[in-house]
Formats: sequence, C-alpha cells, structure tokens
Amino acid sequence: MGYIAAIEAGGTKFVCGLGTPDGKIIERTSFPTTTPEETIGRVMNYFEGKIFDAMGIGSFGPVDPRPESPTYGYITSTPKPHWGHYNVLGALKKRFHVPMAFDTDVNAAALGEYTWGASQGLESCLYMTVGTGIGCGAIVNGRRLQGFTHPEMGHLLLRRHPKDAYPGCCPFHRDCLEGLAAGPAVERRWGGKGAELGPDHPAWEIESYYLAQALMNFVLVLMPEKIIIGGGVMKQEQLFPLVRRQLKELLNGYVEAPPVMEHIDEYIVPPALGDNAGLCGALALARDCLA
Repeated sequence: MGYIAAIEAGGTKFVCGLGTPDGKIIERTSFPTTTPEETIGRVMNYFEGKIFDAMGIGSFGPVDPRPESPTYGYITSTPKPHWGHYNVLGALKKRFHVPMAFDTDVNAAALGEYTWGASQGLESCLYMTVGTGIGCGAIVNGRRLQGFTHPEMGHLLLRRHPKDAYPGCCPFHRDCLEGLAAGPAVERRWGGKGAELGPDHPAWEIESYYLAQALMNFVLVLMPEKIIIGGGVMKQEQLFPLVRRQLKELLNGYVEAPPVMEHIDEYIVPPALGDNAGLCGALALARDCLA
C-alpha cells in the first residue's frame, strides 16, 4: 500500500496531507476555510498530481456519516455560511477516483488517538475539541460511535455557573455547552480571545466548570478509558488541572474507579498526536476503507 490522502476539514481551516498506513504524516498544508468552492478548489489543487491509494475526510458538522444514505458525505445543518447541505464527498469524488471514507472531524481525531495516540491499546476513548465550536467523538468497543447519525455532544444543556451572566451564543440552543464554552463564547464574554487572557483570569474557572460538567456526563454515560481534549481553547494549559479538579468535585466520589480517583492526570490528557490528531484520524479512516 502506498500513500494515503488525508483531509481535516475544520470550520476555521482545512488541513490536507499525505501519509502512510502506519500513521506517519509525510507532508501537510493548511489554509483558511472560506466558501466551499474556493476551499474545496484549494484542496483539489493541493492533491492534483499526487499519487495515493485512498482518501479520508474528517469534517466539521453536522454531517451525514452513513454510507447507505443518499446524502452521505454532506455537511448538513451547519450555521457556517455557504456550507449548509454541501456535498463535500461528492465534490472530491468527481476529481479523485480512489476509495474514500468520511466522518466528523472529532470522530476522526478519536480514531487517530485510538490507533496511534493517547488511547492506543485501549478499547474506548473520548475525544473533545474546544475551539471555534465544541464537538466530541468516541470509540466504544473498538468502533467509532454512531447512531442514526453521529453524536452531537457539544450541544449538551448545562447548569449555569453562579457568576456567569453571559447568555450564550449557539444559534440553535443559545446556552448549550458550545454556546457557553467554545472560543467565540470566551471572546464575547470577556472581550478578548483566550490567548489574550492571563492564566489567572476568572475566565478559566468558569470555562473549566462547563467543560467538567460535560465530562461528568460523558463519564457517566460512556465510561471511556481515556478522555482526550484538544482544540485552540485548550492551548491554555492551565485548563487541564482545573477541569480535572472540577470533574472530581462534581462526581463527588460516585465513580470509585482508579482512572478518576487515583490517576486523573493520566485520564484527562491533551492529544498525544498534537495538532495532527485529526489528520492522522483521516489517515486511519482511509486505511480502514482499504482493509
């Protein structure tokens, strides 16, 4: 087997690259996500003339990830302008005649970390990204979690922090997890991007409170063997100890398992694959469709 093409189609930027079946990234590039025509055009230009056996795409959503569906490979009800009901997979199949696999960007990242990263050797994991939006992907019993469509864990409803009067900015649910804790919510609540706020800023106590609530729900429902949190907001590394502490406080001894009680520093971790988690996941998607 030769090279595999990989695409991490994010709401802010697209990352494209070539890799090998064992997860090694050979080359990569990235560019801003603009209109579908311009962005997919840049994807096609990047891969034009390159030789690869398959292509994997992990996309921002919501998407249709069901291969049996007539709209498989579409982005569906996204609030991102111009991208609603756009056929990503169909556009790429018109240009590149190789097997393709398609899923959410977070399911791809979860698969990447499960195959080559922080949860390698385990049977389950949960990957959460906290950036322009909030999304989660999960591996359960060695398989990507899917139902009649993919999970949408970024839109959970939460208890409000007692010191937080911000109304939320999700266009669908207003004060869901994404509306309260994604990057745009941090920026609008505090008047500056997270990177501009100091490590002791009160933003992080509120942010970690919401993220820990979400993780409590995920632990209680899925009991993942590892939780991996990536995305631009989590570049603020002071969030990790805050989230771990608040999760333990919220669980309040109810889950008496070693990962939570004794090894929480190794249980909730950043991506072992770093910024390549999504791209490696796209490699794994493509590799699996060749198996």
